[in-house]
Amino acid sequence: MAGVYFHIPFCKKICSYCDFYRTVQLNELPKVVDAMCDEVIRRADYLADKQVRTIYFGGGTPSLLTHRQLEQLLAVVRANFDCSMVEECTLEANPDDLTAEYLAGLRRLGINRLSIGVQSFDDDCLRLMNRRHTAEEAVSAVKRAQCAGFENITIDLIFGVPGFGAAVLNRSIDVALALGVQHISAYLLTIEERTRFGRMVEKGELQEVSDEVAESEYLLIHNRLADAGWEHYEVSNYALPNCRARHNSHYWDGTPYLGIGPAAHSYNGTARQWNVASVAHYLQGAPPECETLGEMELVEEFLMTRLRTADGFSVQEFARRFGDRRVKTLRCAAMGCFDEGLLCEMGDRWYIPPEKLLLSDRVIGSLFDL
Repeated sequence: MAGVYFHIPFCKKICSYCDFYRTVQLNELPKVVDAMCDEVIRRADYLADKQVRTIYFGGGTPSLLTHRQLEQLLAVVRANFDCSMVEECTLEANPDDLTAEYLAGLRRLGINRLSIGVQSFDDDCLRLMNRRHTAEEAVSAVKRAQCAGFENITIDLIFGVPGFGAAVLNRSIDVALALGVQHISAYLLTIEERTRFGRMVEKGELQEVSDEVAESEYLLIHNRLADAGWEHYEVSNYALPNCRARHNSHYWDGTPYLGIGPAAHSYNGTARQWNVASVAHYLQGAPPECETLGEMELVEEFLMTRLRTADGFSVQEFARRFGDRRVKTLRCAAMGCFDEGLLCEMGDRWYIPPEKLLLSDRVIGSLFDL
């Protein structure tokens, strides 16, 4: 089992919080699509003989791709990998790109899941984040997608936005629940230096929310969605029953995936690869960089990914992969987290309680000194 990820680093405008590699040079998009097709062919042996079960178009703004460009990319994947058992094909999209015509074309191409970048249902908040849609346009986009036949839709929300507290967040949750989507990703705003928000903080025009506010808003989302019957299955992700994001789950359960495009990452179980974060250098054929993981890196990778999820990990699986001695050392390192209620044990599994997942980095870091 494996996944294929296409990174589309193109945007019409740059959001105030975005620190990912991206560009507004849309004239380069057709050339990058052609180069991505070539990369798929060049790296066709990366996933060995594994079946591709998920395909994901992320970005950036993948909804800037035309139907023809999406068809190109899907065709080259199907020609070079066994895609006979693909379960999920996701496209990230901006609400204002999702016209009825565009949605109908996506359905014809076999895209069966949409990830719609809403971020907030408050217009003032959207303006601060420099989003290119309004709250009304976001609602309309979701409804158009549902009318077009999409039954697996996720929306993104951002919390911890300075100046927008619990009341605004509650209203966004109300709208999200009323829309009847199947999945919600809720991300804590982190302010990075190289972003517009970072420059605003440096000038004193914006102040990052406190840890206490971030945690209270995180718990607000957790409690609202849990009370509504949603599963909080990963730090930032909530799903209705049987609606977890299958592709994203590859990143947390160790499933191999191939990343195609500028700045895309790949993982085959023993090594990581990542492409150059530059459209110009990517088009010139810059090869990916590679890191082979040693035993300690594999241990850390195992803990870091599994403990982001409410499922946690199997101690037996950990012992099988890394030995009984490491289990004993791990248990000693974990005692403080068990005592604080940050880590729980049930049968064979260790996990972080969902309401504590915001602190997962702290828990995971305490286990790295094995």
